Amino acid sequence: MRKIRFREALREAMSEEMRRDETVFLMGEEVAEYDGAYKVSQGMLAEFGEKRVIDTPISELGFAGIAVGAAMNGVRPIVEFMTWNFAILAFDQIMNGSAKMLAMSAGEFGNPIVFRGPQGSAGQLGAQHSMMLTNMLASVPGLKVISPSTPYDAKGLLKSAIRDNDPVIFMESEQMYSDLGEVPEEEYLIPIGKADIKRAGSDVTIVSYNKMMKIALKAAEELEQENISAEVIDLRTIRPLDMETILQSVKKTNRIVVVDESWPFTSIASEISHQVQRYAFDYLDAPVLRVCGADASMHYAPNLVEAYLPSVKKVMEAVKSVTYK
Repeated sequence: MRKIRFREALREAMSEEMRRDETVFLMGEEVAEYDGAYKVSQGMLAEFGEKRVIDTPISELGFAGIAVGAAMNGVRPIVEFMTWNFAILAFDQIMNGSAKMLAMSAGEFGNPIVFRGPQGSAGQLGAQHSMMLTNMLASVPGLKVISPSTPYDAKGLLKSAIRDNDPVIFMESEQMYSDLGEVPEEEYLIPIGKADIKRAGSDVTIVSYNKMMKIALKAAEELEQENISAEVIDLRTIRPLDMETILQSVKKTNRIVVVDESWPFTSIASEISHQVQRYAFDYLDAPVLRVCGADASMHYAPNLVEAYLPSVKKVMEAVKSVTYK
């Protein structure tokens, strides 16, 4: 099977859906003339023209509001944020507008929008450019939240998100755009709300998403050398959350470690920990453990970036503490 980069998988998903459905269009900062800040939309202006690939001003609140209004009138916008850190300015339109539109209009107006872009640490970018906002957005009823870790998942899930009739938050990572992965040339869709077992195991379940999957899988490889078999689950979709896959794994392994780049307080890891304790308590042979980002703002210094983030070492230590090996 061919291998393409994460950014190319996203581009193929958007382009295929725009060819399939003329109501789909892309808007955002530098998506057109500059071919995208991360070259995700490279070549799309040339193919689809300026009416369907639209450069916007540096005004996240403004163009998110335009998308909400456009979706109410029968089209399907894809909104690219240069980073979700900047999209905080647009949260009023996302949370108070898009997420609530169907309920507040008694089903009269849908809001089929994909809001997409990168989030989380991308190296030495400091406190205001390194936030994970998955948990904040996943807490809002009316939003679906997706955060893939591979080019294959990114393409299949983005196509499903564009076709979905609800607003979808699609969260990527600057550090993943160059990742290579196998992606078939024929069309495929991945259903929203279904986790994927990336590695089978029997001693402990490791759950993660987005670029922390690299940490989880690397930790599982090294743990195997110490005779610890780790099952690694990629959430892929944060809301709706596929707890059934997680619970079935925990009932088999009897232990779980959740790896989440978010701040620990009210994190996705916290929600998973709660649900595992509630629905699989009798199967647990050890406490549920989380490996999260530090409960602090990200600093610029490289040693502090390293100390802040989950690591292979931290995940291995957590696994060993629950497997008693």
